[in-house]
Amino acid sequence: MSYEENIEEKTVDTAANDEKNGEFAGEKAENFKANEDFAEKSSEDGAFQAEDNVADSEDAGGSVPEQKKIEELEQKLAELNDQYLRKTADFENFRKRIVKEKQEAVEFANQSLLLDLIAILDDFERAISSAASSAKTEADFDAFCDGIVMIEKRLLGQLENKWGLKRFDSAGAPFDPGRHEALFMEKSAQVNEPTVQEDFAKGYTLKDRVVRTAKVKVLMPEA
Repeated sequence: MSYEENIEEKTVDTAANDEKNGEFAGEKAENFKANEDFAEKSSEDGAFQAEDNVADSEDAGGSVPEQKKIEELEQKLAELNDQYLRKTADFENFRKRIVKEKQEAVEFANQSLLLDLIAILDDFERAISSAASSAKTEADFDAFCDGIVMIEKRLLGQLENKWGLKRFDSAGAPFDPGRHEALFMEKSAQVNEPTVQEDFAKGYTLKDRVVRTAKVKVLMPEA
């Protein structure tokens, strides 16, 4: 083999070796890149797994306080419901008591007045008994009449001083439709305006309010 052929053959072998070395380096670089990508992906998966573990841990830890809070709210609701039922029962008892007291107040409103009238009835009873057992003389009759007059004054005094009930006289007063009820009317030249001539039944006021008009005879002026 000549020197030139030997040199050419070596050159060919060197080129072939360089080509093989380049392919090997490329494969090695690709393997390194693949390993790098795998490591990065493994790192990301590990991070995600760690985050999931933390979240699961937080959920597991947070479920206990939430359950406790629900139990506390249920207990509070039960207490409020019990208080509501008690208040409702108390109010119903209060309402019944008020209704009963109001009814009793209406039924016994005049109890004190009736007790005063009972005392006057006792006086009448004693006067009648005394008149029946005494001699039928004029003096006895006068005494009986005086006793009746005294009883009337006592009754009027109690009604006026204690209860505000007053009796008013109307004879000679101008006719007032708010205080008088005319049972009879008569023309008269002696009056210039309608005037009460006579009381048939006295009128009464209760604390200045007319509770019963007087029944009267009225004189009317002549036209």
